[in-house]
Amino acid sequence: MRSHPLQQLILAKLRELAREPEALFWIFVFPVLLALALGVAFRSGAPEPLPVAVEDGPGADALVAALEASRDLRPETVAPEDAAQRLRTGKVALVVVPGETWTYRYDPTRPDSRLARLAVDDALQRARGRADPVPAVDETLTAPGSRYIDFLIPGLVGMNLMGTGMWGIGFYIVNARSKRLLKRLIATPMRRWHYLLAQIGGRLVFLVLEVGALVGFARLAFGVPLRGSLGALALLCGLGGMTFAGLGLLVASRARTIEGVSGLMNLVMLPMWVLSGIFFSTSRFPEVAQPIVQALPLTALIDGLRAVMLEGAGVSAVAGEMGIAAAWCVVSFALALARFRWS
Repeated sequence: MRSHPLQQLILAKLRELAREPEALFWIFVFPVLLALALGVAFRSGAPEPLPVAVEDGPGADALVAALEASRDLRPETVAPEDAAQRLRTGKVALVVVPGETWTYRYDPTRPDSRLARLAVDDALQRARGRADPVPAVDETLTAPGSRYIDFLIPGLVGMNLMGTGMWGIGFYIVNARSKRLLKRLIATPMRRWHYLLAQIGGRLVFLVLEVGALVGFARLAFGVPLRGSLGALALLCGLGGMTFAGLGLLVASRARTIEGVSGLMNLVMLPMWVLSGIFFSTSRFPEVAQPIVQALPLTALIDGLRAVMLEGAGVSAVAGEMGIAAAWCVVSFALALARFRWS
């Protein structure tokens, strides 16, 4: 008996999917990897103690001892300037300033900060016996540089540099290869590295408009500060753009189809989307994963951008982050140069 046309069409579609590893990746592997990474960052079980900073000074040790009695808190004594920096970068949920009256500094837009405020006050009042409650003063952070939007914008800048750098170059090269346009360039008087370096150079031209539009909008619409110099920001963004352009060249060095390069690029970018601290602090991941997280180029770029924009750091202060990005840039470009093929 002849099978129904609908049956044959369904079978043909299933065979087509089975022959496309990129499609299988997005259907089966991507959801599992995303769930695994986010599950580690926001793992369930016993609630994680909320990190709290107590400013160093008279009475700080007594406050830390009282807070350590609570299973919901993880206090530590830090210098005042360090406490402010930790709060800005999301490494602590709340800062306690000791004194005759306790001062709680936190961002009311962060749910963990509001929970930390309640837990800290409960622990300290319990330690005093609650018979004569100690008054506390709330200092909510609404000044530019200390809000969640200020934490978020550098992450979005880094994510945008990664996405446009890799996709813009990867798609262009693979599309030209699939149309046999690259083969025509073999007869021209140029070397392979001329072509690859030109791709990175062209990418840097659009970098000024790309970063300027996002940072300018953030400053005008939300008052996001730029406390560092424009030169430091430009140098960091330029290096980041070159790094991800190099990774885009490497991924596209052998791919022949748009579907193939799409799967490869998403496979490379997926870990950085989740692990590099775009939307939440990388400190959420366990200590065993921190060496991998900190070695990712997007993590280094975002940490450097936050230091320049929010803390006013100079080039020397972000030399470590720039070194990581530069290493990825050099290695990826060298491998792309060795692996690149015209057809």
